[in-house]
Amino acid sequence: MPIKVDVMLSNSVVDAAERARALERAGVDGVFSFENSHDLFFPLVAAAPVCSLDLMTNVAIAFPRSPLHLAHAAYDLQLLSRGRFRLGLGSQVRAHVEKRYGARWGKPVAQMREWVQATKTILNSWQDGTRLDFRGEYTTHTLMTPAFSPGPNPYGVPKVLVGALGPRMNQMAAEVADGILVMPFNSDRHMRERTMPAIEAGLAAAGRSRADLEITAEVIVAVGRTEEELAAARAARGLLGFYGSTPSYRPVLEVEGWGDLQPELNARSKRGDWAGMTELITDEMFETIAVHGTPDQVADEIIRRYGDCDRVCAYFPGYQVGDDLIGDLARSLHAASAKADGQDAVAGAVAL
Repeated sequence: MPIKVDVMLSNSVVDAAERARALERAGVDGVFSFENSHDLFFPLVAAAPVCSLDLMTNVAIAFPRSPLHLAHAAYDLQLLSRGRFRLGLGSQVRAHVEKRYGARWGKPVAQMREWVQATKTILNSWQDGTRLDFRGEYTTHTLMTPAFSPGPNPYGVPKVLVGALGPRMNQMAAEVADGILVMPFNSDRHMRERTMPAIEAGLAAAGRSRADLEITAEVIVAVGRTEEELAAARAARGLLGFYGSTPSYRPVLEVEGWGDLQPELNARSKRGDWAGMTELITDEMFETIAVHGTPDQVADEIIRRYGDCDRVCAYFPGYQVGDDLIGDLARSLHAASAKADGQDAVAGAVAL
């Protein structure tokens, strides 16, 4: 099946409906919202009735929100979109959870496991009419009277996905979630050597198959059709410096032999030297972690790196991308994916 393409919807609810219509015309398969300067659920509420795109939070920061609140939001968006919603959850880092959200930070992998399980337990109790009984270390849900249950969702229970980078979070997500959002600061080698083995271990531990899990590769895309557009797209390099300054992302640099860069990026971030951080990102690093080129070149490279995934979330950080260019990229990705599927089918027939 051809890979599906998701792009960002809108920061704000104000223009979300208009943006959803435009992106549907461009030919993408889905849109996502994320935690930025506005609430991330409201734009999806505005978009759901006016388009046929798949909708997703990417990601809702889990720990500041009760699993009950998450279940209600997911249920209503599933209803409003007629079955096109997926709830993507993420852990963030300790400083943001405690100092920005004022929430509790525990052991993030164990806590995220409970948030996924509790949210799914609540949704399933509404769907099946079973008694709500979830008891964990971080959250407990044992009361659900008929007055507070919305009852079965006619479009089914929405999927719950987890944003993951490290092997422990990926393994846990493969065990209990419906899907994984592989974080965008990533590389071909890190995906093959760290991410996929962890996912396979999680599936095996839970007795699940690959068909039980939706895997979405999130990709930093620097795309253009002309030399001028390609030059502008190199502004995406700045995001790599920002990501690389965070200790949680050091393993990606380490697997490529660049681990010693992370402390220097971190030190410059604390001084507010954003330009200096970007200067430390070499062309090799940029081409290894981001994907840069024309729509056809970007599509071929994404399929080469992440062709075994079910979806691609394309990020365009630091530069302007017109809807016509987004449409060109979506068409190129669909075509490259279909071509790869055809080649795999031929190879399989020859092997038989």
